[in-house]
Amino acid sequence: MPQSITIRTAPLGAVSATTTIIYATEDSPPAGAAATAWSATGLVWAETAAAGGFKGKQGHALDILGAGGKRLIVLGSGKASDEAPLNGWTDRGGSLLAKISASRAEKVAVILDEAAATPAAIAELAAGLRLRHYRFDKYKTAKADDAAAALEITLHVADIEAAGAAIADRNATVDGTLLARDLINEPANLLGPVEFAARAAELSKLGVDVEVLEPEALEKLGMGSLLCVAQGSDRPARLVVMQWRGGKADTAPLAFVGKGVVFDTGGISIKPAASMEDMKGDMGGAAAVTGLMLALASRKAPVNVVGVIGLVENMPSGNAVRPGDIVKAMSGTTIEVINTDAEGRLVLADALWYTQDRFKPRFMINLATLTGAIVVALGHEHAGLFSNNDELSIQLLNAGLNANEKLWRMPLAPAYDKMIESKFADIRNSVGRPAGSITAAQFLQRFVNNVPWAHLDIAGTAFGAGTSEINTSWAPGFGVALLDRLVRDYYQG
Repeated sequence: MPQSITIRTAPLGAVSATTTIIYATEDSPPAGAAATAWSATGLVWAETAAAGGFKGKQGHALDILGAGGKRLIVLGSGKASDEAPLNGWTDRGGSLLAKISASRAEKVAVILDEAAATPAAIAELAAGLRLRHYRFDKYKTAKADDAAAALEITLHVADIEAAGAAIADRNATVDGTLLARDLINEPANLLGPVEFAARAAELSKLGVDVEVLEPEALEKLGMGSLLCVAQGSDRPARLVVMQWRGGKADTAPLAFVGKGVVFDTGGISIKPAASMEDMKGDMGGAAAVTGLMLALASRKAPVNVVGVIGLVENMPSGNAVRPGDIVKAMSGTTIEVINTDAEGRLVLADALWYTQDRFKPRFMINLATLTGAIVVALGHEHAGLFSNNDELSIQLLNAGLNANEKLWRMPLAPAYDKMIESKFADIRNSVGRPAGSITAAQFLQRFVNNVPWAHLDIAGTAFGAGTSEINTSWAPGFGVALLDRLVRDYYQG
């Protein structure tokens, strides 16, 4: 894989790269500028396609080596009548990068003169190239034969200015997704609450106002629920507040809240050893919120947004919270801690209450790798959506489909809420296996105070979900593209 990638645009016409990529539809020869590139080979299309078994279907490819080291790769784009959704072009970019990497080309020209190659589609293709190119190998020792040249990809398009503007706008979201991937992939010994807060504070360079609240401030606010999770660790908690003010001054902000457990041993209710190393990703919700704030600030989104992340480490020690302990949340609610491994909801309880109380937002959306039960229910294909608001739910479901970060709505109901009542306190943080994801959501709903709210349980999608056309990393950065699409489609302006 090349160490770096540069993507630029150029007009249709003369191509100087050593490798040229064109597209052909099913049972049709290359057309337009692609036909000109093909004619330079001097080959007869029908004979060559038949010999190579090329019919223009998705996944089909012809790889032709010519004189002087020139190379032409023809890729199938399916039926000409098929209208691929925009996120289909993102996947197309990812598969294109895979083909380029396999060819070991360093300078590549891609001809995009088909009618469907609108500026928005080209921007998605460029996004797919960058997303697929991502690697997290900063801690691997380089070997002498690992050196790789930079990859330069030139997209030859009909409208350079429009395509360039669309790519720049889409790149902001890609940058946010890649930041989220970096944060989740980092080992917990190098990314604790303090280090994570410092990474978030770097967003101030983009115009984001960042506040970092330390334990003394959190104690004054009465955040006993969040702080009890951190008390077993030597690493102090942080609450980070990020504000992007891109809208009118008198407009209430949109609020996004992320669970940031930088490592989760389970505490006294310790987890089994198998796969515990994955718990460095238990801050996937906070990573997504931080990546979203980067995306919105980078593209100067015309909207007011606040991002709040609660950062803790859940460790067992002589000072750790115990099963049976009772703590008081910022809202005044008392909580019986039944299971110290149900810690994310304790962090979010105070973060959600603080956010609605201070900012009076138009809505709150929290993201959290909250329950293994959601993985049992939905696997790795969908994140769970719980909400007290139908309109917000529909918007999120649509945004998820458009961003290819899919959600599935799960129920909330009084019968489930009754399950979290405690004999010794107002509520308890765990009720066992039955309806585990739902009762966790019911717990969170106690702290939203009637604000339109959605809880996204991303335990199955934030890490370890397997590879895709646009991701070969353990952490895909789930949530950034989804929430950026929500803001774009429904709340800008």
